[in-house]
Amino acid sequence: MTSHVPTAAGPKTPGVLDQRGRLRRGLVVVMAVATGLAVANNYYAQPLLPDIGRALHMTAGEAGLIVTFAQIGYALGLLFFLPLGDLVERRRLIVVLCVATGLGLLAMAGAPSGPTLLAAAAAVGACSVLAQVLVPFSASLAPGSERGRVVGMVMSGLLIGILLARTVAGGVAGLGGYRVVYVAAGVAMFAQALLLRAVLPTYCERTGLRYPALLKSVGRLLSEEPVLRRRSQFGLLSFGTFSAFWTSMAFQLAHHYHYSTPVIGLFGLVGAGGALAATAAGRFSDRGWAHHSTIVSSLLLVLSWALLWWGGSSIAAFIVGVIVLDVGAQALHITNQGEIYKLRPEARSRLTSAYMILYFVGGGVGSAGSAYAFDQLGWDGVCLVGGVFAAGTLALWFAAKSGRGALSVEDASP
Repeated sequence: MTSHVPTAAGPKTPGVLDQRGRLRRGLVVVMAVATGLAVANNYYAQPLLPDIGRALHMTAGEAGLIVTFAQIGYALGLLFFLPLGDLVERRRLIVVLCVATGLGLLAMAGAPSGPTLLAAAAAVGACSVLAQVLVPFSASLAPGSERGRVVGMVMSGLLIGILLARTVAGGVAGLGGYRVVYVAAGVAMFAQALLLRAVLPTYCERTGLRYPALLKSVGRLLSEEPVLRRRSQFGLLSFGTFSAFWTSMAFQLAHHYHYSTPVIGLFGLVGAGGALAATAAGRFSDRGWAHHSTIVSSLLLVLSWALLWWGGSSIAAFIVGVIVLDVGAQALHITNQGEIYKLRPEARSRLTSAYMILYFVGGGVGSAGSAYAFDQLGWDGVCLVGGVFAAGTLALWFAAKSGRGALSVEDASP
């Protein structure tokens, strides 16, 4: 028998629900901002890679591994840390991860060599899974009638954090160098730990499982839930294509278009449409339109790479391609999460763990393949890698429609 014990009492803790029985908007905003700041730590490096490479004497391929190591670390954190959200008190877990992330960021700021920086990036990636602790936390606190909307709002914060991370990192690095970026990020995480400790409600699931059994149950969920398997495959491919672009974007803009680091950082804002798509996709999931959202998102991903390939010689096509890529990738991601959170309410942290492990495996493969392809074939090679991942999402959709796999809970019902 599984149960949970949420409490919202205390002198500094507001109530969870408002008078209409909805999750308080202020609490949702705090969780959205916290999620954005947490995930941003894995994306500050993307516009800084040319600067980091010059400072630490790394090639483009070696510097690109900073993103890969952060994603590998994130995947490990998803496997070993995120399931703890179904075992220990979540507010305490979130605060501890905030502090650990801050320490890792300071280590990145002071790293004297490439290998040291890669190790610190992996540690930051592992601890910044607190973003994914917050997402199922918001789903658990929200009433079922608005769960998709709340998750979409929190994920909008996450996506805005990704976008602003690149822009802020580029601007700050232009003023004081890349090390200042990581010092500021570390301080921000310590401040966030204090804020979340003050405003989040306490919440603890009662699973009856010990930690080893909890970890084993992540794999069991993948084997038992066909919707989780299929949505995880979509996640792997969508984040693979997303990472393929953002890992090599800075090199293309610096080498081909000769843009400075601050200007490259501004390209993060071009993908703001992805944040808008997140909220819309969450509402579509609430209404049972996951099939439509999935095929539209997959088509957008394929279209984006045609535009980005053209963007090798046209900055206008490049910008439009970024917008289309972000909208498609984020809409598909939110659709995936909206569907998996319908499966087992008592196991949302472990469902998220299973999904996000494969999601970031895809990101790691996409970023590593992109960095290698750029070294060997230039921008055309990057477009080939990204296009293969994007085409894979379409192939999955057609396979599901022909009866090989389930896209939604309704599909999996007998």
